[in-house]
Amino acid sequence: MRNLVKIFKALSDSNRVRILKMLEVRPLCVCEITAVLGLASSTVSKHLSILRDAGFIFDQKENKWVNYHLNKASRMHYVRELLPLLEKWLPDDQTITRDKENVRVVDREILCNR
Repeated sequence: MRNLVKIFKALSDSNRVRILKMLEVRPLCVCEITAVLGLASSTVSKHLSILRDAGFIFDQKENKWVNYHLNKASRMHYVRELLPLLEKWLPDDQTITRDKENVRVVDREILCNR
């Protein structure tokens, strides 16, 4: 039961749900997620840590960036079952729609080299 509670706690924050929905578009680095959410990078990093600990995402170093990906092959069956459902949820939510549009245009080369 402990793992299930951890999973639902991870989903209990709107910013973490927004991050998961953004990662449906493509893998992102902290700078890109920070820019779209408009939060401090330390806050975004904490949200990412919670999502990673719950099994929803994994990180992968690629060149100078650490990219965050949805963990569709998670060892936790609850996560494997919830991610496809999450993809169907909130199709008409204005915030999610705007976030996904911003993800498509955010440029890490500009953001991360400031």
